[in-house]
Amino acid sequence: MIIIEPLISAHIEQVKSIELGDEQVKFAGTAEEFLLDTSDTIHLHVIKFGYDVIGFFKLDTAYSSNYDFCPDGCIGLRAFALDKNQQGKGLGTQSVKALLLYLKANYDVYHSIYLTVNIKNPGANACYKKGGFECMNDTYLGGNAGPQHIMRGKII
Repeated sequence: MIIIEPLISAHIEQVKSIELGDEQVKFAGTAEEFLLDTSDTIHLHVIKFGYDVIGFFKLDTAYSSNYDFCPDGCIGLRAFALDKNQQGKGLGTQSVKALLLYLKANYDVYHSIYLTVNIKNPGANACYKKGGFECMNDTYLGGNAGPQHIMRGKII
């Protein structure tokens, strides 16, 4: 069973051991970069399968202030990544579904969550769609990763 939890110090060593493929690193960054983000508006979380940390992500509470496509009252998803050894097992889709349920229980002041996914990353795009996100039929052209699809998941 997938469990979503805020990052705590007991998770750090397991997060550091997460392996990402080269393609994934260019979209999500490394585990070390993830752990360095200490902004007050960024909430670090882990994805667990049983007792094992298999992934991580950031919730950005200031996303709507930084991205024009994200309306007020919404939150952003960034650096969503699963260990490369856990991919291809359906755990990504399960994690996205668990994320939306987690947000309903813990971030219900927001009505939607937005993300961008690189056009050259069809696997992630499909995972988000299967997990409950919808494509907004718009493209984000900022950032270093190239053109990205804009997606939205409803929280409430």
